[in-house]
Amino acid sequence: MKLSKIILTSSLVLSSLFAAAQDKEVTAFNPHWYVQGQFGVQETLGETSFGKLLSPTGQLAVGYNFSSKFGARFALNAWQSKAAFELTDAVYKWKWNYVAPTIDITADLTNIIGGYKPNRLVSVGVFAGIGANFGFSNNEAATAKAALAQRGHDALRLYWDGTKTRFLGQMGATVDFKVSNRVKLGIELQANVLPDGYNSKKAGNADWYFNALAGVKIALGKTSKKVAAPAPLVMHDTVYVDRVVEKVVEKIVEKPVEVKTDAVEVQKLRRDIFFTIAKTVVTQKEMSKVEEVANFMKANPASKVVVTGYADKGTGSKALNLRLSKNRANAVVKVLTGKYKIASDRIIVKSMDDDMEQPYSDPVQNRVAICVVE
Repeated sequence: MKLSKIILTSSLVLSSLFAAAQDKEVTAFNPHWYVQGQFGVQETLGETSFGKLLSPTGQLAVGYNFSSKFGARFALNAWQSKAAFELTDAVYKWKWNYVAPTIDITADLTNIIGGYKPNRLVSVGVFAGIGANFGFSNNEAATAKAALAQRGHDALRLYWDGTKTRFLGQMGATVDFKVSNRVKLGIELQANVLPDGYNSKKAGNADWYFNALAGVKIALGKTSKKVAAPAPLVMHDTVYVDRVVEKVVEKIVEKPVEVKTDAVEVQKLRRDIFFTIAKTVVTQKEMSKVEEVANFMKANPASKVVVTGYADKGTGSKALNLRLSKNRANAVVKVLTGKYKIASDRIIVKSMDDDMEQPYSDPVQNRVAICVVE
């Protein structure tokens, strides 16, 4: 091996080890508790047109976000519900109070689809849960029942008094607007289903009420944290030596025949160019690795490089990830051919879709273009 090649290979190995030793930090999600307060209006499903049974409602909740995607909360919704029965010449209305504790599972759709971004201003989520509804102060229903009975109607056959407990199922959606790292303003839409009789009327099907709420959510701890980025796998430059032995022709001579060997050395270099989530631009930090590939190829004119792009299959759709992997590989090729003048016929470009095995177990490291020079 020529002295110049030995020096170049040694410098590449040392620079790789130095780069791997440098600390890199990324922003990661931090699990945390939060409290939430909301006020709004409720519409109880009934025989009257929508909007005639509006009543006030409020909710307090405490929750915990286990990850950027999923969490759980305990919510206490309470205030007032209304119902009505219409005749051609009169409308009978009554209201009562309730308290409804629920336990919900929450999911952040924005992070599930688009990945975690600490500076995202708007996030959309869904939730579903179960609980109980404790109804009380149903005195007005008794008055309405008596008045309707005088007119020959038994509409309130499921009238209840005192305190009535019913099973409650709940589901809904949320939209939150970031004010600061710990404070969000949001709106919430709920659909709540109960057994027949919540409104004292016999309908033969489940009763429903819908809540529209607005309020504030306050995190009780840090929502994000700085962590060391997973160290990229450092591939040491390995020199493969194939020894080709010349054919020995034996002749009868008075002195022994000398056997001569020549070594043919094959060099191989790998560099992994990492990208940030959803990005296809080679960062300044990773540009030094592309330069190492270019310098190695210039020192070895017969070498070629295979550039293979990848994307984290746990984030985004299959079509998006395939496009990202292609664009990441092409971004590296553009730097090699444009900035470092490496001939395009010395470059082989590949991209891997979600069906192919990914090079790293850590999803963050799979946002990469791997260069192998041989």
